[in-house]
Amino acid sequence: MTIAVDFDGTIVTHEYPKIGEEIPFAVDTLKMLRQDGHKLILWSAREGELLEAAIKWCRDRGLEFYAVNRDYPEETMGNNPHFSRKLKVDMFIDDRNLGGLPDWGIIYRMVKQQQTWQDIIDETLSQSDNNTAPPKKKRWWQF
Repeated sequence: MTIAVDFDGTIVTHEYPKIGEEIPFAVDTLKMLRQDGHKLILWSAREGELLEAAIKWCRDRGLEFYAVNRDYPEETMGNNPHFSRKLKVDMFIDDRNLGGLPDWGIIYRMVKQQQTWQDIIDETLSQSDNNTAPPKKKRWWQF
């Protein structure tokens, strides 16, 4: 799949224009997705020096992207008459999703197993229905 990934609030905490702290497991999960053969595109509102700082931050942690704010690395307004910042990808990972950003373990599971939010919810509900209630504690006078 081709996956667009936001930077601020998704890979790092929101502290724009500064770069925030890494969100736990974001970089490692994204590197695993690359190893699984997915194309990752950094998709950010950052521009100029702020965008370069974000790219460098990722690169310093061993995270490389297929492209940045474009569908493929060589894309420009000159060589693509239909150039648009609106990417043509299979999935967007962004903290502004409806319902917010799930933790990176769930994101990886959704991509790897091609699951939807509804799949995750149904599975969780199914597991909780199958669990029996824990035994009630005995009161002090019942010992």
